[in-house]
Amino acid sequence: MHAAPLVVGFDLDMTLIDTAPGFGAVLRALGAELGVEFPVEEMTARLGPPLDLMLGEHLAADAVGPAGDRFRALYPDHAIASVPLLAGAEDAIAAVRRHGGRVLVVTGKYPANARLHLDHLGLDVDHLEGWVWGVGKADVLRREGATIYVGDHVHDVEGARAAGALSVSVLTGGCTREELLEAGTDVVLEGLDDFPAWLEDHLLTLRLDALEADLRERGSVLVAYSGGADSAFLLAAAVRALGPDRVAAATGYSHSLPLAERDPARGFAASLGVEVLTPATHEMERDGYRANGADRCYFCKAELLDVLTPLAAEHGLAHVATGTNADDAVAGFRPGIRAADERGAIAPLRDAGLTKAQVREASRRWGLPTWDKPAAACLSSRVAYGVEVTPYRLGRVERAETGVRAVLEPAGLRHLRVRDRGDRASVEVDATLLPLPDELERRVLDAVRGAGFEAAEVDPRGFRSGSMNEAL
Repeated sequence: MHAAPLVVGFDLDMTLIDTAPGFGAVLRALGAELGVEFPVEEMTARLGPPLDLMLGEHLAADAVGPAGDRFRALYPDHAIASVPLLAGAEDAIAAVRRHGGRVLVVTGKYPANARLHLDHLGLDVDHLEGWVWGVGKADVLRREGATIYVGDHVHDVEGARAAGALSVSVLTGGCTREELLEAGTDVVLEGLDDFPAWLEDHLLTLRLDALEADLRERGSVLVAYSGGADSAFLLAAAVRALGPDRVAAATGYSHSLPLAERDPARGFAASLGVEVLTPATHEMERDGYRANGADRCYFCKAELLDVLTPLAAEHGLAHVATGTNADDAVAGFRPGIRAADERGAIAPLRDAGLTKAQVREASRRWGLPTWDKPAAACLSSRVAYGVEVTPYRLGRVERAETGVRAVLEPAGLRHLRVRDRGDRASVEVDATLLPLPDELERRVLDAVRGAGFEAAEVDPRGFRSGSMNEAL
């Protein structure tokens, strides 16, 4: 079960671009050639219908076709440079991109002229379809898999509804809010400036609904629970969907789990009424884990799932669920995800399409204390690839981080990693704290050396999640 890809269609005229100045200029040029005085202000105030329909109100029937052809021929010289983007257009498209979505432009405009606008304004569009109008847009929207269509006209509403897409209307064209609502639009926005916030809220609601439906269908779950923002949110979501009696949390206890993480994790789970299981895991006994190659996380996750899968069966729970989110799934090299997938673990956050930012926002809305908790990767992630992972190395990293926190938390420390580089330790802290005052830096380095490192330095680039992967 995976979230449907996001595909958003936009109308062009008076939705993305303010066509009125250019359209009026072409009408004047055409009128001068034909000896016809078109009511330019009136015609540009209700852009949307096909050109031939608009010209047909002012020309003889047999003159409409040739006049339309001439209008389109005049258009590039009179209407491209003078037509600006409407406020919020670029941000609206960027909002779709942030969620990995595709962008369509589906318009009644002559395709070649529509393309000139897109190229001139530098709009990032995956697919352009022109010369489609009203319900005729539905075929394109269905074919391209659009789930949302944004327009300014009642006929854009017709196209969206016929396609089964959500109709989002903006009030930058000639139609009123009342007309758009009467036509059946789902959403009315003042303009595209409001679209990014609306899209964020819409997708979060949609994906939370998908998560709940998925969890309900699963029946019962054992959550692989580290106490971090993702697994804590998944645990809370599972309790909401299934009730605490059909959910349990399991935290693998080993040398790689910081002692400081254990009590807060248990306390949060207990606040949900969930049983917390704490089986021992023995990843250190796996050669691939100790060797600490780029695939170390594969062996760690394999050990965890090999322990949790029979544990779930023992407690009558149908699935083991991990807190992998949608960002994790596209983040590149993630051998741990492969190990979990191979062992049949489910990833409900990923499958619902929930990103890290959405997990945090939903956690904030639900009042979960973990909504802004900094990422807390396992201790082994602090050891440089190729340097053997041992209990001693993990212990001194944990002692060093405890010491650095004691020094810097009064200064506002949030993010910290002490990296074991083999021959030295490098300390990564929030960039906003850098450079550290000389006295604080001395105390930080003393704390790290006191934990067992012979040499230590503060990384001038600051904290970077996953910085060990930079060498891969």
